[in-house]
Amino acid sequence: MAASERGPRERMVFSAAQLIRRDGVTATGMRDVAAHARAPRGSLQHYFPGGKEQLVNEAVAWAGRYAAGRVARFLAQLPEPTPSGLFAAMVRQWTDEYETAGFAGGCPVAAATVDCAESADSTRTAAAAAFARWIRPVADALTAMGVPADRSESLATLMISTLEGALLIARTERDVRALTTVVRELGPLLDASVTRPAPDG
Repeated sequence: MAASERGPRERMVFSAAQLIRRDGVTATGMRDVAAHARAPRGSLQHYFPGGKEQLVNEAVAWAGRYAAGRVARFLAQLPEPTPSGLFAAMVRQWTDEYETAGFAGGCPVAAATVDCAESADSTRTAAAAAFARWIRPVADALTAMGVPADRSESLATLMISTLEGALLIARTERDVRALTTVVRELGPLLDASVTRPAPDG
């Protein structure tokens, strides 16, 4: 959905996610979100009576839905879906961003977890749900590729955990080295987990 097609509430949730991924929760103020979303400042209280915590939680949930939705698009772009191909596509989204726009942004779910996991239990819960929502379609895709169902979720967790760690290193080094490294090193392990033909193969 293009920004111009979003209503003010959706724009504020989207803007919160974008600011959190760049600056973290603590440095993201409600006024900053309203300005970024080009929304009336008074609308914050109207749409988010729970204040900043509610807005952060909804931004985290949005990020989880976005990441989960991207999985199907990555798969659709692969001529022959493989676990390593899916992981490479997940990582490529970030290498492309960092190489074209710089290293300012990271994952908003991870940023919210770092800032709020101990201070706001609702945000920790929202972040856990966002990661679970992201892991599910990755695990389902792996199963569809021939990975045993009892390994798919653990490997999906490994893929996302590895990506999150590589993002952190890439941002600190201002270099995509960590991202290209994890694709090269983890890919063969992921493909070796396929033990049967895909159901439609």
